[in-house]
Amino acid sequence: MKTLSDGSPSGTPMDGLPHPNTKRWVVRRKAAVVAAVRNGEITIEEACRVYQLSEEEFLSWVRAFERHGLAGLRATRIQQYRASRSPRIRFRIAENSRLS
Repeated sequence: MKTLSDGSPSGTPMDGLPHPNTKRWVVRRKAAVVAAVRNGEITIEEACRVYQLSEEEFLSWVRAFERHGLAGLRATRIQQYRASRSPRIRFRIAENSRLS
């Protein structure tokens, strides 16, 4: 991502990347940022700074994409996938506490 001398975004996004002022994160925009980081076009730190994301939020996009593809980047899908995982996690926690 090009920046000005003060470190702020220049307003000219790299080809294929969303504008730095993006507020609505649709699947294709999330996928573009994830792909840019994976391809080495920008760093995680730079993506988080430019798009005002926490590292945790960005990494959740990466995990969702790796596990479920583009559909995993939908906000509604993330809720469904999280809900489907929670019973297994509770079972593991309960199982581990009995072993201690």
